[in-house]
Amino acid sequence: MIQRQIAIAVIISLGGVFARPVAWAEPQPDRGPALARFPLTLEDGVRTEAAGPFYYSETKGPEHNWGFIPFYSHYMDPSVEYSEKEILYPLFSDIHYGKEHRWQFGQLYSIALGGEPDESTTRRVTVFPFYFKQRAADTNLNYTAYMPFYGRLKDRLFHDEMYFVMFPFYAETRKRDVVIQNYMYPFVDVRHGDGMHGWQVWPIIGREHKDVTTQTNGFGEAVTVGGHDRSFFLWPFHLKQDNGIGTDNPEKIRASIPFYSYSRSPLRDSTSALMIFNWIDERGKKYHEWQGPWPFVIFTRGEGKTTSRVWPVFSQSHDATQESDSYLWPAYVYRSTHSADLDFRRTRIAFYLYVSVVEKNLATGGERRRLDMWPFFTWHRDFNGNERLQILAPVEPAIPDQRGIVRNWSPFWSLWRAEKNAHTGAASRSLLWNFYRCETRPGYKKVSLCFGLFRYESGGGSRPAAADASSGRPANTH
Repeated sequence: MIQRQIAIAVIISLGGVFARPVAWAEPQPDRGPALARFPLTLEDGVRTEAAGPFYYSETKGPEHNWGFIPFYSHYMDPSVEYSEKEILYPLFSDIHYGKEHRWQFGQLYSIALGGEPDESTTRRVTVFPFYFKQRAADTNLNYTAYMPFYGRLKDRLFHDEMYFVMFPFYAETRKRDVVIQNYMYPFVDVRHGDGMHGWQVWPIIGREHKDVTTQTNGFGEAVTVGGHDRSFFLWPFHLKQDNGIGTDNPEKIRASIPFYSYSRSPLRDSTSALMIFNWIDERGKKYHEWQGPWPFVIFTRGEGKTTSRVWPVFSQSHDATQESDSYLWPAYVYRSTHSADLDFRRTRIAFYLYVSVVEKNLATGGERRRLDMWPFFTWHRDFNGNERLQILAPVEPAIPDQRGIVRNWSPFWSLWRAEKNAHTGAASRSLLWNFYRCETRPGYKKVSLCFGLFRYESGGGSRPAAADASSGRPANTH
């Protein structure tokens, strides 16, 4: 008999969910994984969940978010003209922000529309790495590229401008004032810029020279830009560089790798033998460092920094603001940062098997904590004292606070959820997608179990008005 009642409740609930829009105005009973509607615990708003972990709808203020997990989600905030749609996150996303619009599939195929200050629109299409196109009201910003045959790019691929024909046979790139003409990239090139010229036939031989020049900074002052002389022969075996010419810290570098290399400057000296035995004198940062064999053994002493490392057995390092320790890496790893306004500490055991993060705002006294044990749970408490616990958590420990994961995947594997609002005293607990659900507030308690077959509700003096209005029931029903 009970099984029959459960089946009828599930069928009726699913029919109500998928046959019409989400926002119900009439009363809705608690039906556990089939259908549950409840006020948010940590924020003002209402959330609806149905069909176990597969459907949800959430409204808080102007924001609305709903989705069929893990296939589709849609987030909207009309107050800032923002919306975001995701399909099988992170495979597909469609983002609108005012006049800005970006559509991408697998981070390979994307379309972007951007508003310019003159209220015109720029359209960009990418099929990475084969096709690039941009069209704007300012035709100087237009470009088209068919990789590897022919094309021109602007502000793409880490360059201000790029032109190529049958890449890699010929390509011309510009970054700020430096123009490089490449032939059979990256082997042969000729380069020039502001007081700079050079060439290379890599890895055989190459040379570059830059004069001392000046430029105007953001305060309208003329500042010196150091010159340099750089050359190599049979790279990386023989290197010669003179950097910072004309400045207060000129640097001379000589190398015959792997046998030796050294650099000399007023602030720093370093000497290396066989690339694994190194001695560094950081006069500017006030410490000396011995490495050998690098990177496994390092000892640093001085006012600016102290390090003792025999990796992976142990490593201890600290300076005025940071500390880093590890023992039997990655069995135990500790990192901390301390400044006038921030105290940050993170402890990890076996990568992400156990992670503890504590962040203190020293100016306000607020503290935020996070505790993860992969894949069992994730727990966090924000600066306001609000707490949230989730069981299971197969991804969250490695990618914390990722909105796409929280919206599209976390509901799917969250077998247990518990939240507590430090300001209002409200708390909620949910097992197996509301198969069991308990909500408490000062003077109010509500419990639902087994598709709503067992329900208990008492009090109601502090129950949110939004929840009463959405349910259609008086605040004190039992």
